[in-house]
Amino acid sequence: MKSTADELRKIVAEYPILLKGLDEESFAFKPSPAKWSGKEILGHLIDSGQSNLRRFVVAQYEDSPRIVYRQDDWVRSCGYQQWPPADIIQLWTLVNLQIVRVLENTSNDAAQRLCLTNDPEPHTIEWLANDYIKHLLHHLHQVLKLDPVAYP
Repeated sequence: MKSTADELRKIVAEYPILLKGLDEESFAFKPSPAKWSGKEILGHLIDSGQSNLRRFVVAQYEDSPRIVYRQDDWVRSCGYQQWPPADIIQLWTLVNLQIVRVLENTSNDAAQRLCLTNDPEPHTIEWLANDYIKHLLHHLHQVLKLDPVAYP
C-alpha cells in the first residue's frame, strides 16, 4: 500500500497548483445542463474520495461492508457549482491527504480485505485504492484539459 500512498501523495502535491491556474469562467463552464462543470467534476472527486476513504477504513474492521456511492445525487446535494474554486481545491487536497495517511497505515493483510461497492462483485482495499487513483487521474486530466487518461 506504500507505493499507492506515494503515488497519491505525488498527485496531491502536483495537481492543486494546476487547478489553481484555472480561470473561474472555464472552471464553472457546463457544456450542457446535463453535464458537470470542472467545479462539479472536482466536487465529484471529493465525494468519491470520501466514499473511498470510508471503504478503506471500514473494510479493515468489518467483513465485506457495502459502501455505495450515488455520484449524481452527491454532486447535486453538495452544490459545487456555487462554491469558490479555492474551497473546492482545498477540500479535494485535504480529503486526499487523509486517504494517503490511511493507505500508509494499512497493512498488507488489511489491504486484502473485501468491500462491496456499486459493482456486483467485492473488491479488495488494494484494488479499490489503485482504481481510485486511475479514476482520479482520468477526471483531473479532463478538468485540466490534459492528455486523456483512460478509465473504464
